[in-house]
Amino acid sequence: METTNILDTKPKEQKTGTKKSFPVTGMTCAACASSVESILSHTDGVNKATVNFASNSVLVDYDASVSEEKLQNALREVGYDIIIDAEDPAEAQQELQQKHYQDIKYRTIWSAILTLPIFILGMFFMQWEPGKWVSLVLTIPVLFWFGRSFFINAFKQARFAKANMDTLVALSTGMAFLFSVFNTLFPEFWLSRGIEPHVYYEAATVIITFISLGKLLEERAKSNTSSAIKKLMGLQPKTLKIIEDGEEKEIPISEVQVGQTILVRPGEKIPVDGEVSKGSSYVDESMITGEPVPVQKSKEAKVFAGTVNQKGSFQFTAEKVGGETLLSQIIKMVQEAQGSKAPVQKLVDKIAGIFVPIVLAISIITFIVWMFVGGDNAFSQALLTSVAVLVI
Repeated sequence: METTNILDTKPKEQKTGTKKSFPVTGMTCAACASSVESILSHTDGVNKATVNFASNSVLVDYDASVSEEKLQNALREVGYDIIIDAEDPAEAQQELQQKHYQDIKYRTIWSAILTLPIFILGMFFMQWEPGKWVSLVLTIPVLFWFGRSFFINAFKQARFAKANMDTLVALSTGMAFLFSVFNTLFPEFWLSRGIEPHVYYEAATVIITFISLGKLLEERAKSNTSSAIKKLMGLQPKTLKIIEDGEEKEIPISEVQVGQTILVRPGEKIPVDGEVSKGSSYVDESMITGEPVPVQKSKEAKVFAGTVNQKGSFQFTAEKVGGETLLSQIIKMVQEAQGSKAPVQKLVDKIAGIFVPIVLAISIITFIVWMFVGGDNAFSQALLTSVAVLVI
């Protein structure tokens, strides 16, 4: 955790701020990222919040008086969450992203398996009456189990008069499903009016499946963009050996403290930053300098976390540990660069914030207009065209 001093407008008066990155859960689209950023930015005591949708994280600059629980509660109210109790936020973020990818992969595969027969029935066996019932049974798990995240997220957004891309998906597929169920259960309602009742199970399931596939590819792309960070994180060993009371002891890297004496043998990675106190060796510092030639290290020489000891053994005194090491700072800068926004991205965020409400408004207007100009089939045409607006 990095602490910086933020100057106030009054002379000789300053305010301590904290800048920290948190893994975020519940974001499914760019509009979600915009919502998270807006909610945190408008939370009392928060100076700035920058969401990195690619890595599912948010960098928050907030006053020292603001608790992490307050930030978490602000997001939980609208269906999002941040992980605040992780020992290693970066590692927790990677695990969260991998878990989310596997979940989407599972749901997409099963959704596609069930959608295929529904699509075949809807395209080639439209007049086969039992096919409607088969499609109804198969559509239920696609929409409300494998596609449940769309409806859950849309409901959470609606509770606070907000909308995102999940709102469009939930409304379009939900309306198509309910319309199809009505036509399956009560076909006489339309037949008595001389209208052939149609069902749109294949449309609802295909939308869910293809959008899930898109999200799967998106998560895969996110994973690729984070590969550099993963490689940097892999440079730091999980354990290290310290010399305590003349004896060698192995401890987790999270327990090392400044001032402890650390032993490094040939071929081992240096765990933290420090100064050589005993022995000498050659160290590969190419991860920092790019220079492949090993650098000689002897007493009072500086060594850095993530570099590799080549030949001899030596001992050094830990000077910077945890997030203060040079390696951790490099990882942090890469993450911040990944999450930084180009000027055009700010315009995209503004458009994303108003896109969904505009589409909903157009859909409602379309429904109303068709109710007046649709003639005998006004309701059916109005419903179909309004759903088409939401889908497209």
